[in-house]
Amino acid sequence: MPFEIPADFKRLQLRPNPYVDACGPLYGRRDGDKLVRGLRVEPRHCNPGGSCHGGMLSTLADMLLVLGANVQSGQQRYMLTVNLSSDFIGPAPEGSWIEGRLEVLRTTRSLVFCQGLLAADGQTVLRFSGITKPSGVDMPEFTLARYLGEAEG
Repeated sequence: MPFEIPADFKRLQLRPNPYVDACGPLYGRRDGDKLVRGLRVEPRHCNPGGSCHGGMLSTLADMLLVLGANVQSGQQRYMLTVNLSSDFIGPAPEGSWIEGRLEVLRTTRSLVFCQGLLAADGQTVLRFSGITKPSGVDMPEFTLARYLGEAEG
């Protein structure tokens, strides 16, 4: 049975990544100049108790950290996770819709400090903070428009 995705979310257009590809598909939508991430919890994402596995929630937080830091810091560079700390607050049952939001707290020359929340059907399930490090050179594929498959210009 296919799981419905909210109409305003689009499948994210990301570079091939065997690990993330196996976890997804991942979805996103624009909220001004920020990325809101989404995922429908499928049986394959769940632990034996029928809720989204903590490792999957951590993966979602990490993906939001690097993509959101990239978008909100204005740096079009690959982001490496330096630190990710999370608190599991509640369950995300099978079938629930998870949305993630990120706030960049500070950007320095070499690091981006962030915090964020994941919510399942509007209820907070995970709070996280993290630090990313921009790596390499600017690349045009690291923009919100590209992630959402929008025309740039």
